[in-house]
Amino acid sequence: MKALKSNALGRVVSKYFQDYLPTLRGMSINTIRSYRDALVLYLRYASSKSGTSFEKLDLDAFSADQVAGFLADLEKSRKCSISTRNARLAALHTFARFAVSIAPEFLVEFQRIISLPFKRGAQRVPVEFLTSSEVDALLELPKGASEEDQRDVAIFALMLNTGARVQEICDLQVSDIRIEKPYQVRLKGKGSKERNCPIWKRTADRIKRMLNQSMWSTEPDQPLFVNRRGERLTRFGIYYLLRKRIEDCSNNIDESRGRRIHPHVLRHTTAVHMLKAGVDFATISQWLGHASLNTTLGYARVDMDIKRRALAQVFPDAPTAPRAGGIPNTHVVDWLRRI
Repeated sequence: MKALKSNALGRVVSKYFQDYLPTLRGMSINTIRSYRDALVLYLRYASSKSGTSFEKLDLDAFSADQVAGFLADLEKSRKCSISTRNARLAALHTFARFAVSIAPEFLVEFQRIISLPFKRGAQRVPVEFLTSSEVDALLELPKGASEEDQRDVAIFALMLNTGARVQEICDLQVSDIRIEKPYQVRLKGKGSKERNCPIWKRTADRIKRMLNQSMWSTEPDQPLFVNRRGERLTRFGIYYLLRKRIEDCSNNIDESRGRRIHPHVLRHTTAVHMLKAGVDFATISQWLGHASLNTTLGYARVDMDIKRRALAQVFPDAPTAPRAGGIPNTHVVDWLRRI
């Protein structure tokens, strides 16, 4: 079989991910993965449109017209939001700027790609979160729980306890968790920033029981959460486990009216419950590892009860929150302690 020689695209991609992004730009591993996903999606699209096998594509596969078609396909076929579409375009812009320095003969076409505008009108989608009863249902171990069931509930409890991003949970090693007093976990967030979050005894006990099972290693440098093959769980793996758990709890967790529960909903749940309990925005921002307080302020528009209380301070005769339904305004410590 004839060996496949590397072409200009292969050389550019190699330097882009091995040298440019991590070394010259100093981007985090999560940002690099996002850029990688965007490029892979585009190359798959270009391969399907041109009828050329993936590995035989070259730099001439990049054109402004084809990138525009790819962006439209993201929204139409993959049902991506405008913000996701713009994020993919930003990744392709960065690649195009780098590729020009390696292959200046493609300058004109890459300039046209760089000139493609971001799409306006990106709307904020409603922030979904779980009610207290839904949290209880999610964390209830089924009868005859297996080792995998205990792992899944430990993951969801830790995510709700800390408000951690799903990638932060995936990156955890055994050495990052302290399951003796004082119970806490070290999370590595965006931009390689680390933060320590306290966890409650019940969460620590769940993880301790998990680690006592036969399929887990307690070596400090080993992943904390692994699959059946002993490999580190990925974001997609945790998404699958959550979807499976939601299906098992379908009688207690409502997904009607287009509501879709994914791992980031657990992070939203922590933030909203803390906000409803009266915790200030600065504390929530530090707890969640937000780079800017403006990100945390976005939760202020989530809950009707918060808006009613704000209205009542100005207009005392304003309608109060209905008695039935909703989430009881308990203190965040009481709520988290039950996780």
